[in-house]
Amino acid sequence: MGLFENRVVLITGGSSGIGRAAALAFAREDAGVAIAARGVERAESVVREIEASGGRCLYIPTDLSRSVDVERMVRETVRAYGRLDFAFNNAATDEGILIATADATEDQYDRAMAVNLKAVWLGMKFEIQQMLAQQPPGGAIVNTSSLNGLGGARLASIYSAAKAGVIALTKAAAQEYALNHIRVNALVAGGYRTPMLERVIDRHSGGDPAQRAAVEEKYTSMIPMGRIGDPSEAATAAVWLCSPGSSYVTGHSLIVDGGWSCALR
Repeated sequence: MGLFENRVVLITGGSSGIGRAAALAFAREDAGVAIAARGVERAESVVREIEASGGRCLYIPTDLSRSVDVERMVRETVRAYGRLDFAFNNAATDEGILIATADATEDQYDRAMAVNLKAVWLGMKFEIQQMLAQQPPGGAIVNTSSLNGLGGARLASIYSAAKAGVIALTKAAAQEYALNHIRVNALVAGGYRTPMLERVIDRHSGGDPAQRAAVEEKYTSMIPMGRIGDPSEAATAAVWLCSPGSSYVTGHSLIVDGGWSCALR
């Protein structure tokens, strides 16, 4: 019997990177898994992988910036599994990264905020409504933030602002719903070997292999543990934040970064 037998988790951005790793990790603990994403092929691959190992997984195509889509995402999860115990609001975009503040366009700002911040708020809005209405009420929500959200990063001002907003949303909601048995925490992620990070490194190096190696070496040198994290390590943290082991933890920003930020805080 797994840790989450008869429990249900909804994961946004569940088709790749940390979201994919989390879907696999929750499935290993016997949770019914629903993943929301726009990449159909990758999402269906996750579903097949989980089902092949005996787990349950539902894919819900979702534009997370649209209220009607997000409301439907929660509704379809509950229709399939009967309730919603955990939500991992993890989807993100690298829109606007490696662009100076004054050089970003209004469209870039709007697209970045729509996925990195608005989608988290929309997710919480409908997830919390469901968790309040179901019997028994309650649940746990984890929102993915970033080290950039702890203070701001050069050439990532919009991304940093959105991820700082995720932390603020998390802390506010944690206080509002604690007496309703809903815990809300943030996973503050450092550098992980995800498609998003790979795209950023590729752009930063201009497609030159030698330059790319140099960029990655410099990036890795800033991490005391000397390596980029594996997505499964972030997934393990998300699982813990939903587990009985964290039953007295809410409003917390759990930094999982290989020690990158420890000298700065």
